[in-house]
Amino acid sequence: MLITGKMKLACVAVALAAMCAITACKTAKVHPFPASGAVAGWQKTSETRIYAAKDLWQYIDGEADRYISAGVVSTLTSDYKYQDKLDAVVDVYKMGDAEGATKIFDSSLSKGARSVQLGDAGVAYEQSVSFRKGVYLVHIVAYESTPDTPQALMALARGVEAKL
Repeated sequence: MLITGKMKLACVAVALAAMCAITACKTAKVHPFPASGAVAGWQKTSETRIYAAKDLWQYIDGEADRYISAGVVSTLTSDYKYQDKLDAVVDVYKMGDAEGATKIFDSSLSKGARSVQLGDAGVAYEQSVSFRKGVYLVHIVAYESTPDTPQALMALARGVEAKL
């Protein structure tokens, strides 16, 4: 059987299409928010909101420029409730590279931070947890302080970390 130039071209096109399909599967978007009940006691109480870098000012006006200069690509945010008594928000910033995540993480550290084992680096405060993992920067903030707040926030943070 004689393979013509057109047949070779068709075979190459099929091979390239297959490679593109495989690559697309490997680069699927990350969905970092645990479903309701996936982390004990936590319920997801809102739809995920997504902000492109150019629209970040609509969510964190006054701080957006700092994130944009560090290379933020997009921001995802969602609300959670713990045992019907503690409300929290989870913000996941996808940066252009890990250096951007490190830059924002390091510049956000303040007095009272307690180092925690999350991602590449993590800290916890009484009502918040922050960590970075690769190109992702995560901030989780509780609106109330209860005796369960620190442990509950760490559990939610581990749930998010597992999905990144």
